[in-house]
Amino acid sequence: MNISQRAGGRPDSARYRARRAELIAIGRKLFADTSYDALSMDDIARHADVAKGLIYYYFASKRGYYLAIIEDSVADLVARAEETGGLTPADRLRRTIDGYLRYAEHHQAAYRAIVTGGVGSDAEVHAIRDRVRDRILAAIAEGAWGRAEVPPLARLALIGWMSCVEGLTLDWLRDREPDRGTVGALLARLLADTLRAVADFEPSCPRPEALT
Repeated sequence: MNISQRAGGRPDSARYRARRAELIAIGRKLFADTSYDALSMDDIARHADVAKGLIYYYFASKRGYYLAIIEDSVADLVARAEETGGLTPADRLRRTIDGYLRYAEHHQAAYRAIVTGGVGSDAEVHAIRDRVRDRILAAIAEGAWGRAEVPPLARLALIGWMSCVEGLTLDWLRDREPDRGTVGALLARLLADTLRAVADFEPSCPRPEALT
């Protein structure tokens, strides 16, 4: 039996996709608290209980596997930010911030890689980070002003807040004090202050009372 048959056949088959998703789920656990450099392909294959060649078949390289894991691990976070679920804008914001902190707390190595650029300041990891930022900020802008596209000043202010979130979260992860709820409340307050400042400079983005 060749490796393609063992892997589940064609890349467009349901079996192939399921097997690939299974390997990504295993990788998410492996890389949750372990850095990229600390795990060899032999280590990964041993933990996954598969032949090393199988991982190469699905992902071509260790880096390809790692990037697929990073992409998958942030998908839930982005989906959470974009879902309204009948919540008020304020409740949606709190849920998004709490989900973000939970993700960072339970996937520390992956989170640090995303925020700091990953392996050797990897451009593709930077691109993943930028996509996550853009979609979270678009969700916030939708909740605040009813539109994802906002003037440059408003976007700049939101990017500044997001950079604050990333730096604060990295520091918080060292000993996780204070508790996650308090940190989330602080980030929500900082966002409210940011939105008030935007309203002072940009008339097309009035202060959203529902969020502040």
